Amino acid sequence: MSVSAIALDETTDPPLLPLPLRAVHDVAAQLLDTVGEFGLAVDREAVLFGAATHDIGKAVHPAELSGPGSLHEEAGRELLLARRVPAGLARFAGTHAAWQSPEAGPEDLLVSLADKIWKNKRVTDLEDLVVAELSRACGRPVWEVFLRLDETLTRIGEAADSRLAWQAAHPVHAGR
Repeated sequence: MSVSAIALDETTDPPLLPLPLRAVHDVAAQLLDTVGEFGLAVDREAVLFGAATHDIGKAVHPAELSGPGSLHEEAGRELLLARRVPAGLARFAGTHAAWQSPEAGPEDLLVSLADKIWKNKRVTDLEDLVVAELSRACGRPVWEVFLRLDETLTRIGEAADSRLAWQAAHPVHAGR
């Protein structure tokens, strides 16, 4: 069974429910559809997995579910590694806030962008990095790529209030 199948389909081994469609994973899938128009070679399954698991460390640091903090990042990476998730996939838990790092590749940028746009937070520097990657991949002018990506981010961002309301209706309590 593939890693994404574990996240997307109900499984019995291990017994897991699928991810809700309103998760950051869904936003990443929408971004990937647009990215595909530009011919940027990315590992789609890695981006979807990263978007689905980037905040898993908040299970170890639950105060960061509703408040600021970055302890969940390394804790999430370690948690995934301890469960034999390949390092190339576990990295997203530790890098989703480190998109400015020179080591951040296109997949890292897309996971970070999905995390931001899920709540309709526009981060110009991050978006500029994604636009530059897309422009290099397709050879089209930066302004043209920007307009198309901006259209997608605006459309996805417009549903943020609905996603946030859904999240608030499903609070996580200690001991769950």
